[in-house]
Amino acid sequence: MKNTILAAAASALVASAAFITPASAESHSASACLITKTDTNPFFVKMKEGAEAKAAELGVELKTFAGKIDGDHETQVAAIETCIADGAKGILITASDTSSIVSSVQQARDAGLLVIALDTPLNPIDAADATFATDNFLAGELIGKWAAATLGDEAANAKIAMLDLGVSQPTVGVLRDQGFLQGFGIELGDPNKWGDETDPRIVGNDVTAGNEEGGRKAMENLLAKDSEINVVYTINEPAAAGAYEALKSIGRENDVLIVSVDGGCPGVQNVADGVIGATSQQYPLLMASKGIEAIAAWAKDGTKPALTEGKNFFDTGVALVTDKPAEGVESISVKEGMDKCWG
Repeated sequence: MKNTILAAAASALVASAAFITPASAESHSASACLITKTDTNPFFVKMKEGAEAKAAELGVELKTFAGKIDGDHETQVAAIETCIADGAKGILITASDTSSIVSSVQQARDAGLLVIALDTPLNPIDAADATFATDNFLAGELIGKWAAATLGDEAANAKIAMLDLGVSQPTVGVLRDQGFLQGFGIELGDPNKWGDETDPRIVGNDVTAGNEEGGRKAMENLLAKDSEINVVYTINEPAAAGAYEALKSIGRENDVLIVSVDGGCPGVQNVADGVIGATSQQYPLLMASKGIEAIAAWAKDGTKPALTEGKNFFDTGVALVTDKPAEGVESISVKEGMDKCWG
């Protein structure tokens, strides 16, 4: 029954896949697939644009797939099966469930496809041939250090809400969460998961699905636990916007520090408008374009991508964006962030 369902989903995905088609299909030297968590989040929209542009430049045929919502694991499994059946040379994927997807990724690798994780490392990270990503732990650490430095002595009395991604705890969510806590000066429990810390400053964790409505609901839930929350970590900027609306509804939008990760244009504008205090900016277009280059090289002569020296992934960079710089924390201005933003 499961195979029947996946086959039906795969057929639907083929029908909805986006194609880059130069004048002659025969001119393609390779074909590739991009599988994202959703096709609505601006981060993944920009990732798709980067992949499409580079594929057109290199003459690579590209098919794109996306889950219906963040966390739609089965659709991603079906997409991988479709890519294998279509004879793709490689897959770029932002996995919704970084552990459960590993067996499907292994099937693709066994079939000779190069599999590159974008933004979200698989668990374990070497389940993919390579990972092209922000240093998500560093992204979290930057906003944690900034929040602690901004509060100064009051950081010792902070009441922190942790707005995470999903209950499956994908690696990107764990890395950002744990990086923030370490940057803030909080002792971690098991660094491979969130929610096991014992520091009394943490009011609690809730999940947002990475969208505005989820951020609002998660913030409301945590405010019900402690109405005096004054620091809010958010997995991404849509969740931060939702948290702000929840705070605004009780008149507390001006006395709570919200920090986030992404660096999309709406998020950077929210930094300018005072909705978010600081955000760590990442570069999805670069992740995707470098991924397509890697698949093209693999198809040509079997070359695998090199990793950033000293790291087990290819680091596409991160920068803290704020107009309220904190001593000892490197950052760029909102103007600089707007010049580099996406979405």
